[in-house]
Amino acid sequence: MAYVVTSRCVDCRYMSCVVVCPKDCFVEVLDPAMLVIDPEGCIDCDACVSECPVNAIWPDHELPDAYADWLGKNAELAKVGTPVNEAGEPLDTAKLLDEIQE
Repeated sequence: MAYVVTSRCVDCRYMSCVVVCPKDCFVEVLDPAMLVIDPEGCIDCDACVSECPVNAIWPDHELPDAYADWLGKNAELAKVGTPVNEAGEPLDTAKLLDEIQE
């Protein structure tokens, strides 16, 4: 099992999740501009879920159908992105949860 970052992170890239990850599993990608989780390193600790202000992170076994394709996308994108283990600023295009839910 692993955690999955969904499309809610695209063009937001809040990075509070990165700081709490004990295994440095987050990877920054540029296209699309977001973070993903490397499923090979994820230990299913759940620490990142509550840190995401836009509810973009789900356990793979609870992933809603609307985000099902993100399971494979995280694995693919993790191979081409840059590992990140320090917080940075969110993107200028970052939205708040209520904006995303609209």
